[in-house]
Amino acid sequence: MRPGDVLVCRTTDPAWTPLFGVAAAVVTETGGMLSHAAIVAREYGIPAVLGVANALTRIKSGTTVVVDGTRGIVRENAVNPGATS
Repeated sequence: MRPGDVLVCRTTDPAWTPLFGVAAAVVTETGGMLSHAAIVAREYGIPAVLGVANALTRIKSGTTVVVDGTRGIVRENAVNPGATS
């Protein structure tokens, strides 16, 4: 993982906490408001959208996405394909 990448995974655990310092955002297939990913993302001040069905198959590696943690939206960034959010 490189600085500014979006972490997309099935779930997180405490051993992954250092990745939150590098990630621009987090998207998980499982979890909710009180999950590990939500709490750690909030502490790091990065957006997180959790419980995204099939995130690992729907978001391909290298795809530029926008993660809106406030609204719970993850979408492909077609406006600025060079940006990572």
